[in-house]
Amino acid sequence: MSAQPTPTLPQDPCEAAPPYVRAIAPYQPGKPISELARELGLAESGIIKLASNENPLGVSPAARAAIEAALPELGRYPDGNGFALKSALAARYGVPLDGIVLGNGSNDVLEMVAIAFLGPGRAAVYAQHAFAVYPLATQARGARGIVVPAKNRGHDLPAMRKAIDAETRVVFIANPNNPTGTLLSGAELEAFLRDVPPHVVVVLDEAYNEYLPAAARYDSLAWLARHRNLVVTRTFSKAYGLAGLRVGFAFCDAPVADLLNRVRQPFNVNELALVAAVAALGDDAFVRRSHDLNLSGLQQLTDGFGRLGLAWIPSSGNFVSVEIPRANGAHRAGAVFESLLRQGVIVRPVGGYGLPDHLRVTVGLPEENGRFLTALAAALR
Repeated sequence: MSAQPTPTLPQDPCEAAPPYVRAIAPYQPGKPISELARELGLAESGIIKLASNENPLGVSPAARAAIEAALPELGRYPDGNGFALKSALAARYGVPLDGIVLGNGSNDVLEMVAIAFLGPGRAAVYAQHAFAVYPLATQARGARGIVVPAKNRGHDLPAMRKAIDAETRVVFIANPNNPTGTLLSGAELEAFLRDVPPHVVVVLDEAYNEYLPAAARYDSLAWLARHRNLVVTRTFSKAYGLAGLRVGFAFCDAPVADLLNRVRQPFNVNELALVAAVAALGDDAFVRRSHDLNLSGLQQLTDGFGRLGLAWIPSSGNFVSVEIPRANGAHRAGAVFESLLRQGVIVRPVGGYGLPDHLRVTVGLPEENGRFLTALAAALR
């Protein structure tokens, strides 16, 4: 019997990485203020950033006090189980302690779901224009992404149900969706859950939940008892103002939580994030103020778009995507974005989400919204 030929091994270690990893296009965050200041020689104090859906009010006073009190203990590891924060969440939302998973931002929890349930030969379903982490987390595990065309720039749940095939193990749904801001009703979501096979995990990403007006809210946590395949993710990065500390969480069935905790990194949530989140969770006045400021800011922005003759996607988040008209059939959103940068205003282009004619702008303070609208008018001229 002849000897088998020795396979030729790559000389570059990067070439030995799985091809699905090498094919990943890295996530592009919003441009930092310091980077724009360096690039254009602008003073940081004169730049406003409306690109990353951050809370313009900053950190809750209660969270700030908790952070300052925790500083002397930073030489010690945090509680790897996050007992105090889990207990606060369990008490606040009436959910079992063993059904809560903490993450380094809700992105971390999304990654845990992908690690636990996806891999080569498996698939995840998500919508066109949906959050970029869904395809990234799917591709990084060698799984197949099934992208369902959007309906009115949002999720088409009947089409997503039809897209579930024998290899599907996860469905990602963002509600409200980022970057479009579209919202599904509770009735639509619950009907979808009833129709999804029980072995398929449905991730309901509610990062912007606290910004919803009262009439649009629904009780997704009540569905957990009836749907063991449901994972609800939320974050302290938005309405709670803790984006820089990176702390998110998930509610799910206890066995699912156990699986996610098996793949969770030890000490994935740092001490300052843990204590700040507990304090922020109890600062209802700050969250109400953030909510109300956001509603008035959305109105300020959309009123301004109307005066400029621009269309926008109605949003239920703390951001809105505005459409930049083409000139002689040519896209102008990129040029308008660059003009805004030169004026010291950072927003977010969303061409990578399949929206080449839109810019996403975060709701800021009233004076920031006004400055953006003035700069936008100048950029359009």
